[in-house]
Amino acid sequence: MLRFITNVALNLAVFLACAMLFPSGFHLENMGAAAVAALVLAVLNVVLKPILLLLSLPLVIVTMGIFLIVVNTILLEITAHLVGGFAFSSFWWAMLVAIILAVVSFIFSDRKQVKIERE
Repeated sequence: MLRFITNVALNLAVFLACAMLFPSGFHLENMGAAAVAALVLAVLNVVLKPILLLLSLPLVIVTMGIFLIVVNTILLEITAHLVGGFAFSSFWWAMLVAIILAVVSFIFSDRKQVKIERE
């Protein structure tokens, strides 16, 4: 549950930052729309993303994981269609936001399981 709340908070922060940085490509009416979109995206990541990953597994393998950005972009576009006041000018703007979300998620992810030791 804590990971879900963290994902919602990170999504919200990225949406607000992208709305300020890219006003011509990413349209956000208010903070309420950003909060609803962050919640919807987190739910879609839990429910729909595993199905999309399974369906796109051959492409993910062939592209060595790069296609995951397209899957995340599709989830952002679905979120934009479900939430009013949250929209992208084009698929490419949604892809840019998906890349930023991936980078931010990587930076703030829990990497306690990975141990790097020097000899």
